[in-house]
Amino acid sequence: QVQLVESGGGLVQPGGSLRLSCAASGRTFVRLAMGWFRQAPGKERDLLAVINWSGGSTFYADSVKGRFTMSRDNAKNTVYLQMNSLKPEDTAVYYCAASTHFDYSGRYTPRDFGSWGQGTQVTVSS
Repeated sequence: QVQLVESGGGLVQPGGSLRLSCAASGRTFVRLAMGWFRQAPGKERDLLAVINWSGGSTFYADSVKGRFTMSRDNAKNTVYLQMNSLKPEDTAVYYCAASTHFDYSGRYTPRDFGSWGQGTQVTVSS
């Protein structure tokens, strides 16, 4: 298990950008795949992106492909989600999570992730 803390959320205008960070504690971080999810009010928690342990492979959901970029810095025990061209429908609480495996096709459910952060709110509005 790792402890995860997200930061970087806030209010941004449509078309703007934000970069979320997720800091992890624990020496096992470098062996874990990491994911970003989001959950809007009244909706299910949706997987957005996953990155493998080295950062060499990523999966993106169609809803964010081409707009969001996930990366990691193992020296800093941190993963990032760069979000560009934000839309009002991107408004949600964003969570990072850790998994023991990486699936190139993104075949995950939230139960495949054993550790979760507390979430950070992203609001896209003019």
